[in-house]
Amino acid sequence: MKRRGSAFLFALAVASPVHAEPPVTLAFVGDVMLDGAPGATIRAGSDPFARVAAELASVDAAIANLECAVATTGAPVDKIYTFRAEPAVVPVLARHFASVSLANNHTGDYGPKALLETMALLDAASIPYFGAGRDLRAAHRALVIERRGVRIALLGYDEFLPRAFAAGSSWPGVAWSEDEDVVADIRAARAQGADIVIPFMHWGWEYEPKPSLRQRELARRMIDAGADAVVGSHPHVTQTAEYYRGRPVIYSLGNFVFDGFEAPETRTGWILELELRKTGATGFRTKVVHLDTDGSPALDPDAPSPCGEHGVVVPCATLGASPTAAPAAPRPG
Repeated sequence: MKRRGSAFLFALAVASPVHAEPPVTLAFVGDVMLDGAPGATIRAGSDPFARVAAELASVDAAIANLECAVATTGAPVDKIYTFRAEPAVVPVLARHFASVSLANNHTGDYGPKALLETMALLDAASIPYFGAGRDLRAAHRALVIERRGVRIALLGYDEFLPRAFAAGSSWPGVAWSEDEDVVADIRAARAQGADIVIPFMHWGWEYEPKPSLRQRELARRMIDAGADAVVGSHPHVTQTAEYYRGRPVIYSLGNFVFDGFEAPETRTGWILELELRKTGATGFRTKVVHLDTDGSPALDPDAPSPCGEHGVVVPCATLGASPTAAPAAPRPG
């Protein structure tokens, strides 16, 4: 009986593998605009991220959408709002973020020269970026970061006007969200050895609390092409989260550091903590932040927000209480 029991325990261990390594955790935050009051906070010697620094430091890598140029050069383009932060903000970004997305509708606010300066400043501070580049090829190239042997490809796309900010064959700009290009980039990142592929989208209608049909259809197309998770920003409010084929889609993280908003929903954002293994995303949770009048966030530990585990989205307070969903569908090659 003793030998049979040992054999049973061995078989159970084989059938239910235990991960030796903890999952890799990434934190994504939404729109970070460091002109205006946030820039003044930094000039005064303070840190607009100070009250969320512990959360950003608790993960393997934190990623933000940088919603402004960072430069001293260039001139504002003809649009309602233009944002250009001072180079002094770069060390603050480097303190908290492993990389930033530049795929948004404000990266080009001061023209190509300022965008080139932005990228040069980030390069000098060793802050990798994605979603923009010195030409079309560079803008669409995945940024691959590796943590504990897991290779994670980050792709960034903008689909909010002006389209004039898009990179071209010989000029700098953002990666514009053309469906065929997005699908090709996801497949290329997978073919080049990425274990995980995550598009970080700048999409959706401003101030809409639910994703548009366009967002939902594109999210599905990206996952069908091989994306392991889809993350979004731009609407200035948080949107919903869901699973498709066992993979999470968090449609909008809302504002993170941004002044000039008054409505409570525009001064509420999420920190997305995404758990990853080589096999895919194993779960996520969102943490709520509220922005003060200067656009600086503080954590609200009691506010409800969505979490996901085993393909099920539930409130964070009841994570694990829902029935286990079917396993994720196999990823395309």
